[in-house]
Amino acid sequence: MESNEASLSILMFPWIAHGHVFPYLELAKNLTKHNFNIFFCSTPIILQSLPLPHHLPITLVPLHLPSPPELPPDLHTTKHAPPHLMTLLRDTFHASKAAFSAILASLHPDILIYDAFQPWAAEAAAKSEIPAVHFATTGAAAYSFYYHLFFKKNTPFPHDALYLRPHELEALLAVGSNLRDSDTDSDQLSEGLPHFTRSRDVILMRTLSRGVEGKYLDYLSLLCNKKIVPVGPLITTTTTTTTTDETDSDIMDWLSKKERSSTIYVSFGSENYLNKKQVQEMAKGLEASRANFIWVVRFPLGERKEEIDLPLGFVERVGERGKIVKGWAPQAEILSHESVCGFVSHCGMSSMIESVYFGVPVIGVPFKVDQPLNSRVLVEAGVGVEVARDDNGDFRGDDVAEAIGRVVEGGEEMRARAARMRETMRGEGECAVAEAAAHLRRICREGFV
Repeated sequence: MESNEASLSILMFPWIAHGHVFPYLELAKNLTKHNFNIFFCSTPIILQSLPLPHHLPITLVPLHLPSPPELPPDLHTTKHAPPHLMTLLRDTFHASKAAFSAILASLHPDILIYDAFQPWAAEAAAKSEIPAVHFATTGAAAYSFYYHLFFKKNTPFPHDALYLRPHELEALLAVGSNLRDSDTDSDQLSEGLPHFTRSRDVILMRTLSRGVEGKYLDYLSLLCNKKIVPVGPLITTTTTTTTTDETDSDIMDWLSKKERSSTIYVSFGSENYLNKKQVQEMAKGLEASRANFIWVVRFPLGERKEEIDLPLGFVERVGERGKIVKGWAPQAEILSHESVCGFVSHCGMSSMIESVYFGVPVIGVPFKVDQPLNSRVLVEAGVGVEVARDDNGDFRGDDVAEAIGRVVEGGEEMRARAARMRETMRGEGECAVAEAAAHLRRICREGFV
């Protein structure tokens, strides 16, 4: 039994984004049950926000980034940095290599678990003869598609459900170009996915479930010649907020007055922002759908507006049927409420997993990188629909209303399927982490090779 084996130490080093930090933290919590002591390294502004139980053997380790005048320490997280500073934030993060190497040398953990944006962390570990394993917070479907796209360009992807439209492929290639222009050691999209190649003989991966992503897990393993080890959904149900308990109570009181399976939740994550045209079309769609809705609207830091660019008279026309929340809402509590029957989402991995975990079908409005592929996995699994778009990637209010209608009016089978997926997901999680812990312990015993 693991309880009879020596305790081992892990240094966990996620990318400084909410969708990466919290899955890493949930994995850390789960690994402490398997006799691992965790060092959790991130920027001070992120560490201050972590809801960490005091009884767990998890030590927070601050990584101090350089602080140019336009990027003070309180912006050392993608959640706070405005879009025009994202490139500078990434470059500043990469400039912390020496500081991270010093932390690594000081702690000298038994193993390093590192993220996609810093394969250089694995290089630093190698210099100290510390084994390193990559943990991917994006699921196997998207990764298998990327890997195929960049290394088997002239052959079709073997699973028809996954594809990119021309405007989505253009956006993905723009991300690759942006990475090449930055001060990084390599282009993670087109030069061997170094966060994969520098990982030991396994890749840890957050997944919906093997039932949904099994064929993508197997294909990715074949492509990269490493064992892909699922770690389950790693649901975070408790996070810190920037709102008040009174606001939460107001939202939930409003929701409790709505009929069962009558309400749509609309949110595009903490780092996706609709432009004026998209806000207008989303509002038109919500109004035309006739469904109840909670719409969470966010603005980049420093650009918060008192008034949202809604169609004239929108608020009056929807009345009590709709509730607009600025900034933050208790997403887990909302999705778990019996009145909620659908989630209009950008299909980031965390939101996708949460929605299925609570048995709520997704109405996909994906924007970038893995989001279109995540959306199509849900459509393939029968627990999601996707809002139609034109060749430029624009959606119309009528398309939003049509997609919502498919879930609200005819979604009983979809909701039943989501409920079955939820049970499968919950059942796989604990066993998945146990398998991952066994691999990590094996690698620690073998040492650096």
